[in-house]
Amino acid sequence: MTTADELKALVRSRTPGIIELGCGPNKKPGIIGIDQFPLPGVDFVTDLEHGLPFLESGSADVIISRHVLEHIENFQFLMEEIHRVLKPGGKKEVIVPHFSSPQFYSDFTHRRFFGLYSFDYFSDPGKTGMKRKVPSFYSTLRFRIVRRKLVFKSHAPVRNWIRQIFTRLFNLSAGMQEFYEENLCYLIPCQEIEFTLIPEKSADDPA
Repeated sequence: MTTADELKALVRSRTPGIIELGCGPNKKPGIIGIDQFPLPGVDFVTDLEHGLPFLESGSADVIISRHVLEHIENFQFLMEEIHRVLKPGGKKEVIVPHFSSPQFYSDFTHRRFFGLYSFDYFSDPGKTGMKRKVPSFYSTLRFRIVRRKLVFKSHAPVRNWIRQIFTRLFNLSAGMQEFYEENLCYLIPCQEIEFTLIPEKSADDPA
């Protein structure tokens, strides 16, 4: 298993430096994997509740998390750490369960839920692209949301085909996304929501 110093060197040596938080045993080649458990392919084992103190500020090009953030209790702190570790112009790629998903409520390890506006709380209200504006005074860090996508799917082939139609339909525009979540989300549950976030920072920002 990689030590903290070896991990820093590994991130510096990669172009681009891509880190996956909560990678599990199915990490893709070329990605640096961090997980709570010493599973096959995991490069560094840690509890994300304690942040990312083993990573240098402004060192990562991309940080990925797929179905991880819903398990985090100290969510705002981890988001601040992700913002710190990303380079200016870097990307945070997120997949989380939508709050209407029946599977979300089945997992007792889930600590929080997510919807269209969950990351708007870390963005300037005038830059979100959404009609609804949410308070942004809870945190001083800022991300620019460049992508958000509602994902509908099912384990049953026929229902999955129908849900792919919903994915295309309700992602036609921000207005369609907002209409869905306000009026239809409990009639047509959404399984996941995907975000791409860009940290608003410069190379001169303090660590």
